[in-house]
Amino acid sequence: MFLIVSLNPSMCTLLFQGMVGVVSGGASGLGRATVERLIQSGASAVILDLPSSEGGAVAASLGERCAFAPTDVTSEADVRSAVALARERFGRLDLAVNCAGIAVAVKTYNFKKDTPHSLEDFQRVINVNIAGTFNVIRLAVGEMGKNEPDADGHRGCIINTASVAAFDGQVGQAAYSASKGGIVGMTLPIARDLAPMGIRVVTIAPGLFSTPLLASLPEKVRSFLSRQVPFPSRLGDPAEFAHLVTSIAENPMINGEVIRLDGAIRMQP
Repeated sequence: MFLIVSLNPSMCTLLFQGMVGVVSGGASGLGRATVERLIQSGASAVILDLPSSEGGAVAASLGERCAFAPTDVTSEADVRSAVALARERFGRLDLAVNCAGIAVAVKTYNFKKDTPHSLEDFQRVINVNIAGTFNVIRLAVGEMGKNEPDADGHRGCIINTASVAAFDGQVGQAAYSASKGGIVGMTLPIARDLAPMGIRVVTIAPGLFSTPLLASLPEKVRSFLSRQVPFPSRLGDPAEFAHLVTSIAENPMINGEVIRLDGAIRMQP
């Protein structure tokens, strides 16, 4: 099921025919690029994103091998429904990619205003980014466990999205860095939990990528950020994230690992 993929999915000689994936945050940014690559490579995909997202339009534009499941990743009922849709529509589930996440930029304490960081905001970031990721994992693997194993005993793969902020958190990133550090920290133990069932768990830690969040910044700021990346000195293309997703999916020895995808950047305070 997991076969060799080239940089350009349209040039692949062996595609992911028959693979079925679910992608949280799949309506935009890194998630959307991942869904597009999976479809172009011959797989089927279910987009998990908020009801207010463009998930329905994106799925319609990608054809019959793509479906949309309105999903809040912190909701057990929503994620169960999304997994059920993958099974009912496409017959199985092989891959789950967690791209859904939120961020706030607030210092621990604003001494000028004599105001602490909002505990509610901190908890919301932790809940969406860590608990939401775990919620998708724990429910997706139940479906993957029903797959017939291949010769290696492989049944499925989970790919999470952390961030370089997990290691190089900047000023104002306490909540975001903590949430991404949590994803990094649970990668290996979950990989060990699921190893007997032949389900792998890998995390990607992207650097600065051209996502809708960064696209909203002034060009001057985007240019400055691009220059901080040693090589290549530019923002990452979401298609490069998606390419790593398919590379991980096809390589059965990548397991329990966190892979930085960042052009060698190390964020400064």
